[in-house]
Amino acid sequence: MNQTHLTNNQITVLKALENQHLTSFQILQKVENISLILVLYNVMDELEDMGILKSYTKKKKKFHYTC
Repeated sequence: MNQTHLTNNQITVLKALENQHLTSFQILQKVENISLILVLYNVMDELEDMGILKSYTKKKKKFHYTC
């Protein structure tokens, strides 16, 4: 993955997802960055569009992970 094209917020989300699948709420708890709360879903959509982030639903919860 070429991180030179990623924003700081994108890198923060990817680091939170290192080696584990998390829900959006768990990602927010892990990053502990209040400014990321407002843009988390936009950042996750950007990463998904880039093909870096994938999601799945299990027991009515949506989990996210890096590819």
